[in-house]
Amino acid sequence: MTRLTARFWVQAYMKRLELHGIPAYVVAHGDDTAGAVLVKLATLDGRARAFQRSFDLMTGAREWMVLSEGAEAEVDAALGKQRGFDPDLWVIEVEDRQGRHLLDQDGLSD
Repeated sequence: MTRLTARFWVQAYMKRLELHGIPAYVVAHGDDTAGAVLVKLATLDGRARAFQRSFDLMTGAREWMVLSEGAEAEVDAALGKQRGFDPDLWVIEVEDRQGRHLLDQDGLSD
């Protein structure tokens, strides 16, 4: 199966969020071809969660897992640490008071 480039996936995700009226911003532009993507969900109450895609060796499934959760400043620090390890990393910030991120919808784990 052909994998999507990181840039294409990010563009499609951003468009899906836009169609649902959910504001989102690229806060770190990673490698266009193969950069990993982290998604930060800010609920605009001082709290946030950061998600990363994970690969389940037992099932072969790719799913979004919580990387960090708590005060927004703590989540930002965790994301900064990850960027320090991997400068090719994309970071998308989603802002939604209802906590919607759409990562659980079909097509976003591929």
